Amino acid sequence: MSCQFLSSSGTAIKLPRKKVMSMNVIGCSTSPIPNPVLRPELSIRVGTRLIPHPKKADKGGEDAFFVSGYNGGVMAVADGVSGWAEKDVDPAQFSRELMRRASSLVDDEEVNYDPRILVRKAHAATSSTGSATVIVSMLDNNGILKIANVGDCGLRVIRKGQIIFSTFPQEHYFDCPYQLSSETVSQTYLDATVTSIDIVKGDIIVMGSDGLFDNVFDHEIVSTIKEHKDVAETAKVLADLAYKHSVDFYFDSPFSIEARNRGLDVPWWKKALGQKLTGGKMDDITVIIGEVSHGGSEMPSSS
Repeated sequence: MSCQFLSSSGTAIKLPRKKVMSMNVIGCSTSPIPNPVLRPELSIRVGTRLIPHPKKADKGGEDAFFVSGYNGGVMAVADGVSGWAEKDVDPAQFSRELMRRASSLVDDEEVNYDPRILVRKAHAATSSTGSATVIVSMLDNNGILKIANVGDCGLRVIRKGQIIFSTFPQEHYFDCPYQLSSETVSQTYLDATVTSIDIVKGDIIVMGSDGLFDNVFDHEIVSTIKEHKDVAETAKVLADLAYKHSVDFYFDSPFSIEARNRGLDVPWWKKALGQKLTGGKMDDITVIIGEVSHGGSEMPSSS
């Protein structure tokens, strides 16, 4: 990884052209990129927030992400698969190394601003044992957002208060997503869902691990964005909302609704009493909010 920034609260950053900022994140982190830069193309102003699973807070959780200012901007999230802990393997090591490798390859000539090739090269370069879901988005100077997704991390694009694009989870079965792994029998970059969409000034990009989307409905995401204009504040509010729902046994979350739709529910005798499966899903929660704007304003200098 080229650089690391750790802080206690979300901060907005505007991503300038060809200035790389990478993050191996344990907690919430952002930082201004050094040196003022002017650019007329589209750029992304980013706010981030990461809240670890309560039982994994001491080590920072198993999610990782990075944002980079290369070209129009690159954002990525990886979610370490917790099942590896049963084999005495730290699930965070794979997701963190995968993001470090990806952050170092954004300007690679072979990658050529193709998120699926970035996933391929980062996966090949990762030597840690484990597995992770991953999503990568890359905004080019022509206003095209390119997305590659393996598993159940997610992305939404919101325009004028409406969701105009959503990714959908890839999974083998309920709560078992596609994943990149150190094992030979796993998914690869070829299994990634790849999408390109036109982006315009004012669009809001919402990226996150499943800890966000399993606990917060799309309409809650849209309403939060309407209420909060600052991207750092928006990321914090959404992450806090996801955490609040995740520890609420009575909240009828997206995760519990999907579980019931898949045939998972309380025993029949509880159903007879009017009960049903409810509750959020306790998990690591990563939120990245990107606001698309035109360049032309100066970047703040680092302090």
